[in-house]
Amino acid sequence: MMYPGAYYYDATYFLVLLGAVLSMIASASVNSAFSRYSAVRSMSGMTGAQAARRILDQNGLYHVKVEHISGSLTDHYDPKSKVLRLSDSTYSAGSVAAVGVAAHECGHAVQDSESYLPLRIRSALVPAANFGSRFGLPIFLFGLLFGANEFLMQIGIWVFLLSVLFQVVTLPVEFDASRRALKMLTGYGILGEQEVAGSRKVLRAAAMTYVAAAAASVLNLLRLVLLSRRRDRD
Repeated sequence: MMYPGAYYYDATYFLVLLGAVLSMIASASVNSAFSRYSAVRSMSGMTGAQAARRILDQNGLYHVKVEHISGSLTDHYDPKSKVLRLSDSTYSAGSVAAVGVAAHECGHAVQDSESYLPLRIRSALVPAANFGSRFGLPIFLFGLLFGANEFLMQIGIWVFLLSVLFQVVTLPVEFDASRRALKMLTGYGILGEQEVAGSRKVLRAAAMTYVAAAAASVLNLLRLVLLSRRRDRD
């Protein structure tokens, strides 16, 4: 028989721990790569904001604004307002790392202009993913701890699955944006071949954070499934 307290001391916590370790490793890797190549100034002397503006204009995206946002590596493209926001570490910095990150966000803007299918799917999943990440686990816990209600546990798993799907769909979106970024950096003469190698390392490390996040979500989902099946056996 499974008792409520068993959930808190369950061996499946290893899966949660593994996901956390993967995320920490990926985060440390991107911070290390960005720090290293932030010290390498681009030969063109362009800042992240200037590079972004050139890339956007080259793609006819004159309507997309480039704005400054506080923080470090908080860069993102907002498809609703058509605004590309660059962080403190990117906007005014003229490093290989900053220009690479800015170009990556421009890649998302180009995806948006081309109605890139994975991006459209990810955008459509945002409300469901937010709901899943917020309520999936609580619903499952409620079903597990209060009477081991299998129906509620299954609902919790399916709701949590929405957030997992979002993480998985995010992967091709991010990898494609980086591919576009590296191509545009050389194609538009913003960085030389050797400089692009540095940007590639930064973007590759950044991409691994999304891989780690997806892996952590899948591991958490697996844990819920294992707990649910254990309850069935008990």
